[in-house]
Amino acid sequence: MKYRRLTKEQLEELHQEFINFLATQSITAMEWEQLKKDKPAVAEEELDVFSDLIWEGVLNKVNYLENISERHMHLFHLEEKEMKLISVKVMNPEIDLRTKEGFGWFKKNWQSDFVEYLTASKAYSHDKNVDKFELIKQGAVITKGELYQWFDAIIEN
Repeated sequence: MKYRRLTKEQLEELHQEFINFLATQSITAMEWEQLKKDKPAVAEEELDVFSDLIWEGVLNKVNYLENISERHMHLFHLEEKEMKLISVKVMNPEIDLRTKEGFGWFKKNWQSDFVEYLTASKAYSHDKNVDKFELIKQGAVITKGELYQWFDAIIEN
């Protein structure tokens, strides 16, 4: 398996897509039920293949990821040939960027000496979708990139 199996909830959300996937494999609903009962390992493989297909489709479309922790923000722009990073570090031990109050403090104090910024870029490895997935496994979430774009505009001025 290239990525990871979708959760039960994700599979339930994608029920119709999974039915379509089985149809492309010429597997009917009755055959699927029989497969699960008689050949569970084969059924598991089908779930894994389907999960990888879904992840591949999602990762192909991802342009921005964010990983926000207590005092750090890692904002990624996933371009065609490389990924760019804007890293923000808050050095006020009383701030938690994951809270409304902490992020409010940050919005007021983003130019203070208590906030450090770093930018970097990195070429993808042999498979950029695996690189993107690794960031998600480490806690990054897919976003529309508003925060990255805001910082990017500030940094360029």
